[in-house]
Amino acid sequence: MAVPKKKQSHSRTAKRRAQHKIGTPAVNACPKCHNPRRPHRVCPVCGSYAGREVVVQSTHDHSEHDHDHE
Repeated sequence: MAVPKKKQSHSRTAKRRAQHKIGTPAVNACPKCHNPRRPHRVCPVCGSYAGREVVVQSTHDHSEHDHDHE
């Protein structure tokens, strides 16, 4: 098995590891509501995916809660 003959310097190791950074996530506009969303995922605003509504968005009704809001 091949083994390095010399120890790799800290500088060379750091130069290689400088490229191991995380990239920014891709964001596309939803074709239905034009809000930003991740590609290949259901839109969190309108609930559509691939031109059809997949998740029915419910309106937030405060009467469903059993605690008080001030």
